[in-house]
Amino acid sequence: MTGTATDAPATRPASPASRLPSLTGLRWVAALLVFGFHVATMGIIAEPGHKAVVDWAFALGLSGVQFFFILSGFVLVWSARPSDTRRAFWRRRVAKIWPSHVVLWVAALAVAAWFADPVDRGVAVENLFLLQAWDPRPGYFYSINTVSWSLSCEFFFYLCLPLALPFIRRARPWALWAVVLAVPLLILALWPAQSLVPEESRWWFTQVFPPVRSLEFWMGVAAAELMRRGRWRGPSLPAASLVFVATWVLAAQWVRAELWAALLSVAYILVIAAAADADVRGRRSPWRSRPMVWLGEVSFAFYLVHVLVMISVLRFTGDWGVGFPGWWGLAVVLGFLLVNLALAALLHRFVETPMMRLLTPRRTARPTPRGGDDGGTDPGASGPPPGKRGDAVPRPRPADHPAAYVDSR
Repeated sequence: MTGTATDAPATRPASPASRLPSLTGLRWVAALLVFGFHVATMGIIAEPGHKAVVDWAFALGLSGVQFFFILSGFVLVWSARPSDTRRAFWRRRVAKIWPSHVVLWVAALAVAAWFADPVDRGVAVENLFLLQAWDPRPGYFYSINTVSWSLSCEFFFYLCLPLALPFIRRARPWALWAVVLAVPLLILALWPAQSLVPEESRWWFTQVFPPVRSLEFWMGVAAAELMRRGRWRGPSLPAASLVFVATWVLAAQWVRAELWAALLSVAYILVIAAAADADVRGRRSPWRSRPMVWLGEVSFAFYLVHVLVMISVLRFTGDWGVGFPGWWGLAVVLGFLLVNLALAALLHRFVETPMMRLLTPRRTARPTPRGGDDGGTDPGASGPPPGKRGDAVPRPRPADHPAAYVDSR
């Protein structure tokens, strides 16, 4: 592979740019993959030809969560600041995801009450405090708003990262590369390893258990630290995108399902690192257009609402498990996409954003170093990347607003 993260000597670290809007745009891609997967598994489309196309296109859509986990590790290390405290970091992460989770938790319980669905009190409490991914019992780890299991995993990642970050900063490059290269192999090893787990818990162990799912997170962490130091070597964004598309097509068509997660972890980290590099260098990237950045900003809210909305509507209309004939199936899917986007925009605007402002501790501005920059802007904000095509890697800029940097959700 060619080195694209930096062409500077290895002794000169690459400096984090203040903005990585391409990674915000890529969040929407991950959310859309998960949406397509759920459309296929819910049987909304009855017409065989249309259904076959959707099933094939989104056969690997569940890996969108894997994409989120890798992206989360990458961005949180890239945006971490030496002056940050563990308590401030944890407070920001709670402010980011828990208020929106609570809103959907209440909404899911309201829907359950409407349909007279029984809800176990222990299940509800466990879900509220995002502990459900630790419970292998059926009906617990997928409960209430079912997609919130991934937030339970994320909370575990957030707890661990500030404790591990000092060691990550001191790690030798070869050790970081070892993590990046080992994760796909460890994911492969999960398939024989699951035989050590009771059969009824094997899905939970490989797909939900937070320490297992953290492998993907740590892969992103190691790659980001390598890029920070100028030690990452990977393809350019066009080449990485081609690798991703080829991997997706080949895996969906010819590769056994047990190998999907390992293969896609490689494709995802290459795309994520290449997109970040494109932003740092000011190179072209389709993912940082204004529409893509906006979609990425609401992707967390979209992820939270989409399953609950689709199931509730289909149950209310009596179409749950029936499927829509002809072109009606595709029309219903498009309708769900637009409705979920509208609800996600509202959740982002009136819950996620104001709660981040309310609950996130304010930071005092750091003094401007002599001859240096006067501070950066939000890494998650839209807008042109630093520098121009062909510019050298920009100097480091502190992020002034802890709430808005690019996130995994």
